[in-house]
Amino acid sequence: MSFDHLKEQQSVELLQRSLERGRLGHAYLFSGPSMDELEVLARMLAQTLNCQQPPRRGASGMPLDCCDRCLSCRKINAENHPDVQWIRPESKTRIITIDQMRELIQAINLKPTEALCKVAVIVAADRLNVQAANAFLKTLEEPPPKSVIILLTIEPGQILETVLSRCLRLNFTGEQEFAVRDLNADWLAEFGALASGKQKGLLSRYRLLGIVLGRLGELRNDAEKTVTARSPLERYDDIEPKLRERWEDEMAAAIEAEYRRRRLELFIALQWWLRDIWLHTLIEGEKRLAVPNLAEASRDVAERISTVDATENLHVLEQLQSLLATNVQEALALEVGLLKLKL
Repeated sequence: MSFDHLKEQQSVELLQRSLERGRLGHAYLFSGPSMDELEVLARMLAQTLNCQQPPRRGASGMPLDCCDRCLSCRKINAENHPDVQWIRPESKTRIITIDQMRELIQAINLKPTEALCKVAVIVAADRLNVQAANAFLKTLEEPPPKSVIILLTIEPGQILETVLSRCLRLNFTGEQEFAVRDLNADWLAEFGALASGKQKGLLSRYRLLGIVLGRLGELRNDAEKTVTARSPLERYDDIEPKLRERWEDEMAAAIEAEYRRRRLELFIALQWWLRDIWLHTLIEGEKRLAVPNLAEASRDVAERISTVDATENLHVLEQLQSLLATNVQEALALEVGLLKLKL
């Protein structure tokens, strides 16, 4: 894939303008709703900077896109290019450690092996602990010549201010409206149908919990399959024990990060539906709904609760998402949160 496939993205246009004028920044923070999409964008920028047969060049002579076919592009796409470093949270604590950052600093300060521009990509940069971030600040502010650092996050609010201030921020919204309509459509339809039904009480509330937990179980299984398939452990058989242990830790952390990302998307979808209910309590007649296929369920719930209750529902879900970002027991937090909703 190349930038040409994402021409509608304003942030992609800004990147290409910077390339055309020879004014690419030395450090970027890419944020957006999908970590997979952010990794693709970082990979495309790394490919563009090092493409051996770029399809277009700007007035400055800089490439504006990648061919996605040359040896350099293929290596970067497979994440085995020696001059493109990928840093991901390690261990089940999902933390990017100071040791990882020290290794990255050492690697990025070496002369390129074969690349025109060295690239470092820090996935889930919100998981940098304070010590790791502080160790990296000087390099982030003044990286070596012909190098670019790209930080990726779906939670920019969790990034340390000292890191934010040293990066150019680009927000990639992608097809957010499409995601709201289609993400987890089946489970949300089932949830909405039960929530809007006449049967109320503790039993129905625990049925709602069962729907959510069931969907989360599916998301975790899918995350494990996705991450395992792209792990280097699946591509290499003869691996040194120390390297194997590191890759296993990275894979475990990546599975947890991917699961949390998908869980966040699930609750964003639910939050949009609760927003529709709130909108129904405020406005009569036609309105712009985020989840139009649940319009009837939204209206049914809105008819029996007040605007104050609908507003409180949104606050409850925000609090639940904040709580789930910690090490709280997931099932218990979900149980308490769902029992608080006014439905």
